[in-house]
Amino acid sequence: MANLSQREAFGRALMAYGQESKDVVVLDADTSSSTLSKFFAEAFPDRFYNVGIAEPCLVDVAVGFALGGLIPFINAFSALLSLRALEQIRTCVAYSNTNVKIAAGYAGLSDYKDGPTHHSLIDIGIMRMLPGMTVIVPADTLEIKAWVPVVAEHRGPVFLRLSRAGGEIVHHKEPEVRIGKGFELRKGSDISIITAGLMVSRSLKAADILMKEGISTSVIEMPSIKPIDQELILAAAEETGTLVTTEEHSVLGGLGSAVAEVVTAHNPVPVEKVGIQDVFARTGPDPDSLMDAYGLGVEDICQACYRAITKKKN
Repeated sequence: MANLSQREAFGRALMAYGQESKDVVVLDADTSSSTLSKFFAEAFPDRFYNVGIAEPCLVDVAVGFALGGLIPFINAFSALLSLRALEQIRTCVAYSNTNVKIAAGYAGLSDYKDGPTHHSLIDIGIMRMLPGMTVIVPADTLEIKAWVPVVAEHRGPVFLRLSRAGGEIVHHKEPEVRIGKGFELRKGSDISIITAGLMVSRSLKAADILMKEGISTSVIEMPSIKPIDQELILAAAEETGTLVTTEEHSVLGGLGSAVAEVVTAHNPVPVEKVGIQDVFARTGPDPDSLMDAYGLGVEDICQACYRAITKKKN
């Protein structure tokens, strides 16, 4: 799994889980060569359904399978699922509490060449506002492999956010993942970075730089955006007194907002948010270049940490 892109890691993990559970069915919106749900289709053609370029219909067909006792995974681009199919996801999945698993591919800026219509920078905010919706954002391919069975066996709707890109491996072995729990990847005493997805590796690099400058930095990965690990957030706020959040998503409504909501209610401390500002991102040559161009670079994380520490001192 180490050298795979996130989409390929997911496609292969889903195919592997399909061998374990005959109840899993997979649906796609005519993007199986992109989402790589094609691996499942090739292995289990009788349990794969191409609904066509019709994301709202994709959701409704999956709901039917769920009501019939099966475990449907729907696959499409995150931008299209969270916008074109939002009414169906809200009403037929979240409100009705149907057991549909939403594999939202090409998230963040990873669909770099298709531009702002296909960038998915508000999907976490949209999905975490839906009552009953679980939102998961894995950091690397090993973690994706761990999440597939957990998502499948969880009773209720899940939004699993996946990048088109690969990203760096941050877990040395397949982690034990749990809905509602995060990981403390590095312990520090001066500041805590709370991060998710492809920003985890960048946050760890920022922590290395800060450590050389004498700033002891905790790095917490928060793959479960909803429900979120309040206990871990509050422990970090208590131990370091200031937080920085990093995410490949708008600074409005995503991980940063979720963390700020927790500390505001229980232990107010300074929170700096690293994410996409209130803009549409342009087309770029590759995902990494776009992330750097829109304020998600390692240096951007370091600067946010400096600002947060200054606020703490003041």
